[in-house]
Amino acid sequence: MIKFFRKIRFDLMENNKTAKYLAYAIGEIVLVVLGILIALQLNNHNEILKSKKFEQEIIFLINQNLEQDSIALSARLFEAKLANHYTDSLLAQVANKNYADNLNEWMGKIICFERFQSQSSAFEVLKAKGIENVTDNQLQLELISYYDEYLFSLYKSLEDVEYSFKTDWIPILKSQFLDFKWRGYSVPIDSKSFFEDKSNIVLFKLFRDNRDGEIEQMEANLKKIAEIRKQIKEVYK
Repeated sequence: MIKFFRKIRFDLMENNKTAKYLAYAIGEIVLVVLGILIALQLNNHNEILKSKKFEQEIIFLINQNLEQDSIALSARLFEAKLANHYTDSLLAQVANKNYADNLNEWMGKIICFERFQSQSSAFEVLKAKGIENVTDNQLQLELISYYDEYLFSLYKSLEDVEYSFKTDWIPILKSQFLDFKWRGYSVPIDSKSFFEDKSNIVLFKLFRDNRDGEIEQMEANLKKIAEIRKQIKEVYK
């Protein structure tokens, strides 16, 4: 093809047809430019298709991660609410000077803490590739809000409960308890003496208050997850 165009140019120059040669040269330049533009357009089209495919795939994975977070958080929320329910029941029993053995099982559910780790691998991939790969601006903001703000607040509230367990409860467990099983039971050396110590009762109340903050944050995170997943369903039908 190149030899064909070259032969035409040579014939025009040889026959001294300058005007026709110029017109031909311009036409050839136009064809080259059109070819480049078409190639660029095809390349852009392919890039757009690749970007859309990545967006669909990463949103699918993020949605899966959010579902896993929701399941895990719901389980931790149940444990935390159960712990505070037993705390209230225990305080009511102790107020009536009832130190029955069932309190040991209740304390097994109370004297512990909740663990949670978000499944955020898909969002980390999205951040590395660029959050702008999600074309819906509102969804961008919602994802950033959940992973960078809501999770931070949740981890902080979980850490508060864990810190209280380690700094307040572990010394007491070591000095005032005969036996302990995680989420199973806690057996004081002397139940009457333990429950009549007002500082121990205050500790139960403080621990419950810490858990209240944890529960509130878990509920907020679950609500945010539900909102994001609903938005994903609407945007990516």
